[in-house]
Order: sequence, then C-alpha cells, then structure tokens
Amino acid sequence: MATVGAAALESSRVIAHATTETKNKALASIAEHLSDDRQNLLLANLLDMDKALSNELDAALLDRLELNNERIDAMIEGLHQVASLSDPVGEMTDLGVRPSGIKLGKMRTPIGVIGIIYESRPNVTIDAASLCLKAGNATILRGGSEAIHSNQAIADCIKKGLDDAGLPQGVIQIISTPDRDAVAELITMTDYVDVIIPRGGKGLIQRLITDARVPMIKHLDGNCHVYIDDHADLKKAVDIAINSKTHRYGVCNAMESLVIAKSVADKILPKLAAMYTTKQVELRGCKKSRAIVSTINEAREEDWSEEFLAPILAIKIVDGLDHAIKHINHYSSKHTEAIVTENDQNSRRFLAEIDSSSVMINASTRFADGFEYGLGAEIGISTDKIHTRGPVGLEGLTCQKWVVFGDGQIRQ
Repeated sequence: MATVGAAALESSRVIAHATTETKNKALASIAEHLSDDRQNLLLANLLDMDKALSNELDAALLDRLELNNERIDAMIEGLHQVASLSDPVGEMTDLGVRPSGIKLGKMRTPIGVIGIIYESRPNVTIDAASLCLKAGNATILRGGSEAIHSNQAIADCIKKGLDDAGLPQGVIQIISTPDRDAVAELITMTDYVDVIIPRGGKGLIQRLITDARVPMIKHLDGNCHVYIDDHADLKKAVDIAINSKTHRYGVCNAMESLVIAKSVADKILPKLAAMYTTKQVELRGCKKSRAIVSTINEAREEDWSEEFLAPILAIKIVDGLDHAIKHINHYSSKHTEAIVTENDQNSRRFLAEIDSSSVMINASTRFADGFEYGLGAEIGISTDKIHTRGPVGLEGLTCQKWVVFGDGQIRQ
C-alpha cells in the first residue's frame, strides 16, 4: 500500500497540470475500451454474481452488483458526460481589488490524492475514476471483494485509456487484493492520501470513522422522507410517493419514511397502501395510520430512522407542517427530504427549516443524484457540512486557494 500511495502522490503532480484535452482524451478512450471489452465485463461480472448467489447476498446487494448492457451503456455515457463538463481546475472567482491595490481572488485546484472505498457496485469504479481524473486528482480505488472480478475487468479498460492519453498508471489505481488490511492501511496513509470517500453500508462507514486518520467526505445512510402536506395536490402526492419508494429499493435516495398530514391521510393513505401492496411493499406505521388501513404493521421506534434498502416503508401521520419538520429533523440521516404542497409559504418553510443536503418541493427523492443534477456522475452524496454537501461532482473534488496579483505593493 505504501508503494501504491507513493505512485499516486507522484502521479497527482502530473494529472494536476494535465490539459483538459488530455484528460478528456483519457475519458473517451476508457469509454471506447469499455464498449470494446463489453463481453469480458459481463463474463467477469457473472463470476461475481455466481459467488454472491452462493454466499446468499441479499437482494439489494445483488442488484447493486449486477452489470448488464444497459448499465455498461450508462457507464460509457457517464464518461462522455464528464468529458463534456467544464474543467474546474484553474477557474478563478471572487476577484476584487483591495485598498492596497492588490487584486485578490480564489482559484480552484485539485485536492491531490483521493482514496475511495466502496461496496458492491462496479459502476462506482468508473464514476469515481472519471470524476477524480477530470478534477485533476490521482485516486486509489478499493472496491468490495464481492465485485473483484468486475472491478479488475474495468481496471484493464482504465489502464488502456490512461496509456492512450499518455498519463501514468498511478493516476487511477484499483486495489486487487480482497484483504481488509489494505483498507486499514489506506485510511491511515496521511503521507500520501489527502481525503477518503467511503461508499457502502453503515457498518463499513462507522468502522472507518473510528479508525481513519485521513479526513473523510461521507454519509452514513439515506433515510429519506416525503411529507404530504395539508395543501398537497393528491395526484402529485401519489405519483411522488410511489416513485420515491418503488423506482429502485437498494439506493440511498429512495424514500424510507412517508409522512402525511392528518387532514389528508383519510383521502390518500388507502390508495397508496393498495398501490404499495401490489408492489409487495411491507408497510409499518403509527397508530393513526393503522387505524385508517388495518393491514399496516405496527412500526417499531427504530423503523423511523432505518435505511431499509428494501421494499419496506415506514408511515407516520402528523398534525401538520410543524410536527412534520420536527419528526423529519429528528429521525432523518440528513440526505434528502421532499414536501408535496401547493402552499408557497409551507414550501419555503420546509426549504429553510429542514436540515438535509437536498430539500425538494413537489419532486421525487430519486432526483437526488449527481447525474440528475447535471454533474455528469457523482462520487457519493455527502451529508457532512464541511467542504461539500449533497451529490459530490467535479467541484466537490477540488478545493480553492487564494491568489494575489500585485504590481510591487508592500505592506505599510
């Protein structure tokens, strides 16, 4: 790992000053190799899927692990989108002249070396590699052991793309060993690594929080809420509540808790419950929701803060907006929350008072995604408040330094 770290540090000095043209050439070449090596990717993924099935991984992890033609096409499209984005490196902002006559501003620069630790999803390998490269960073990627064959097949495509662009292999390194000691070493390599970005289950991230010496950009989980307000358009509410939960279950921006104002609960909950039942979603609710729909199971206290990543939904009926805001802020993981309302004052209060990285009005929580936000791809969704928050794209993978332009000024 020390050898890997040293190679990343040396390569970070090369990629930090690479031209936009060179970085985009590497991205386009990686995309081309992914397309050309599609069958190898699918065969490698099949080995991982077979092993995962024999190890009885749960449905959410299997869904994250699987590669198919559609997902490979999405990876290729993500590379092209990142290539089309404006290069943030060297961008200057906030320029102004001080009374001394110096001209002062800020310039975006790469962070340096970024270590990324993630589970299951092989597509994260491409998302992370492409964003780090375009933002001028070297990266060390350590995927889960369950995706080792898939990640190595992707790594081969990345190596070819770096060669085609004349960039050193140390710009993007994918750790091939499943040994957990590699992770333990990576998160303490302060001489080589500037920041760690973990993507995975709560257990993994809590362990990293305890053991890491390198700073992290992270989120623990995605307990996302949709609140159906007293003034909601009920058709919009049904569409948003169904999409937020059932579009995909094993993703961090899926709704896990549905909050409904009591004034509209009688009208909308029976319809929603019937629709969730047809999709085999287990409902767990408070006493008031169970009084309206008898088939709803009793919610436990821990259900209000749970990220299920499964067809399970917690339902809470509240007195109104004040109660909803209090409930959400108490149990939320600070990821994404949505309100369905036609009342402008209520929507503005929700925006101002909900303490999460994404807050939405009349839209599905599934939009809390780097691709949907126009970032091309994302490296993760940060629920931290320092450096970057929400979907982390190119700008979140850079920092700023002060730059001063003078003409001989000296301080008096």
